[in-house]
Amino acid sequence: MSSAELRDLHSQLAADYDALVARGLSLDLTRGKPSPEQLDLSNALLSLPGDGDFRDESGTDTRNYGNPQGLPELRAMFSDVLRVPVPQLLALGSSSLTVMHDVVAHAMLHGLPESERPWSREETVTFLCPVPGYDRHFAITEHLGIRMVPVAMTDAGPDIAEVERLLAEDPTIRGIWCVPVHSNPTGAVYTEEVARALVSLPAAKDFRIFWDNAYAVHHLTDDVPEPIDILSLAAEAGNPDRVFVFASTSKVTFAGAGVSFFGSSPANISWYLSHAAVQSIGPDKVNQLRHVRFLRDAEGVAAHMLRHRELVAPKFEAVAETFERRLAPYEAGTWTSPKGGYFVSLDVHPGCAARSVALAAQAGIAVTPAGSTYPYKKDPRDRNIRIAPTMPPLPELEEALEGLCTAILLAEVEKLLSA
Repeated sequence: MSSAELRDLHSQLAADYDALVARGLSLDLTRGKPSPEQLDLSNALLSLPGDGDFRDESGTDTRNYGNPQGLPELRAMFSDVLRVPVPQLLALGSSSLTVMHDVVAHAMLHGLPESERPWSREETVTFLCPVPGYDRHFAITEHLGIRMVPVAMTDAGPDIAEVERLLAEDPTIRGIWCVPVHSNPTGAVYTEEVARALVSLPAAKDFRIFWDNAYAVHHLTDDVPEPIDILSLAAEAGNPDRVFVFASTSKVTFAGAGVSFFGSSPANISWYLSHAAVQSIGPDKVNQLRHVRFLRDAEGVAAHMLRHRELVAPKFEAVAETFERRLAPYEAGTWTSPKGGYFVSLDVHPGCAARSVALAAQAGIAVTPAGSTYPYKKDPRDRNIRIAPTMPPLPELEEALEGLCTAILLAEVEKLLSA
């Protein structure tokens, strides 16, 4: 556009924005929460397992202490989709994030089986952080004083050449965060080639892959990726202890009352249980039995997730339609088209993300803060915005997306006029 055309567009957008602010909206796109309608799909849990139904398939009383591994029948239900053998899969409390935090904290306090000393006694401990990535992963490592180094994401997973270079150059690297299926926020699905490289690359002997399979069953299309048996790949590569697998039912049933899973090699499972035994005598097995009664088996999980898809897929379609209509004509951004998960990753023009989010906030539209998808909340190009479309009702989502697009266009025109 010419300078005159840009000024005209700015005047039009400024007027549209003033009208948007005057509406006094209060809309929220900040976090990937299930909607009330999604939570309603699991309301039967509230009456389960039922009066008198408190024994698992082996006859154990789930109301009592014990069984730190969790119910075998629940572990079997998720064993195949997570590609973790039942003896190497634990069913734990309601939050996989808690398990991830505890695993890192145990490594800091006690070290891993191969560690020469606790990680906290190392001068520096470093984690690789694929970006854009999951802000809560980064919050754990930052909170525990672990240095974070960003690694570029591709459609197939983290840039393996960059990972290989960093591992070769930096012996302080002890971990990498990974969301292998429908990655947060890009929706990328790791390829087996990338997975093989991650388990094979030379690294510190206590280097770990934190394989957060949070969206293993959260598909939006019939194009369902084949689960990667990351533990078998690691064993084949001669690094059987390299991978920690995490997952949960937080967005399958009740987000605040689900079940988490932890899988790894036999040596790592023994290591984890030895420390977890000091924290707890056992997980909430009544809640686990409730999930067994409700979901029944792997086929039941798949059928339940199809009902989620019916509610969620139209919202992702609304994101794509709005961005295509509002942003594409101006080449005002690029965005992902995920086949599952809970997010869309939007890249606006460099230097415009923070201003776009601020303008949206002033208009009553809350968006995840710019920079949140990077370690230390610092996006060096100030361009990435994470979109979380699942929580609002569809009409509110569409209204929020329209307003956000107005804010983005205004921010970008301001940037161009000030150049």
